[in-house]
Amino acid sequence: MRTFAALVGLACTALLATGCQPETVCPAIAQAPVVALTVAREYTASVQTLRLKACQDGRCTEAELELFPGSTTVDQGCEPGPHGKDRPCSATASPDGTLTGMLMLDPLTESPIEASVSGTDAGGLALPVRSLTFTPRVAYPYGRQCGRFISAGVLLDADGLRQAA
Repeated sequence: MRTFAALVGLACTALLATGCQPETVCPAIAQAPVVALTVAREYTASVQTLRLKACQDGRCTEAELELFPGSTTVDQGCEPGPHGKDRPCSATASPDGTLTGMLMLDPLTESPIEASVSGTDAGGLALPVRSLTFTPRVAYPYGRQCGRFISAGVLLDADGLRQAA
């Protein structure tokens, strides 16, 4: 009987100890394997069409990009809550004059990407071909325990093509 009581006591202690461990909750967010291209606001009037080619790890993908108006995020703040805790926060998107497009590159890895952009200007004439080799950025926005996010973005302006900040 003492052995049984000791086992029950040990089991209860183990359950309490495991119940007090910090739990890591990771958001269920999927990452799109894309190379994002942004046309700078000052250069958008010079662009009619763009074609992006991206090569990584011996695989190349190329497509004419569908361009959409770009935007920036505007923080609308948080409502104060009781006892100093914040209530839900919000933000909104505001047009910023840029154009954006995306090219699927599956799988997207940490290896360098060779990108080249061609296209036509507003008058239908060929734009100069711009090329860049860059390394995608790796971040752990929710902590290392939640996995990494790889982002690949480029910015096109009158001076050429460069990695987006």
